[in-house]
Amino acid sequence: RRKELVKRVYGEGEHAKVAIRNIRRDSIEQVKKLQKDGLSEDIAKDGEGRIQGITDKNIVLVDQHCKDKEKEIMTV
Repeated sequence: RRKELVKRVYGEGEHAKVAIRNIRRDSIEQVKKLQKDGLSEDIAKDGEGRIQGITDKNIVLVDQHCKDKEKEIMTV
């Protein structure tokens, strides 16, 4: 039963990571749209870099949370 719960935790973690990636995709599309409307290329690249950094940080947090939850579930 515990192993099933751990598997479910990692499944939910994967759903969270997919949601984060979708937000990243939408945000980068908005930056590109703004760039077409006159935003400078340097500012656009900086924005994309910041979006990617935030995405990476949050994916690491989701992974860490899943590992912590696995440890909690498997502790008798």
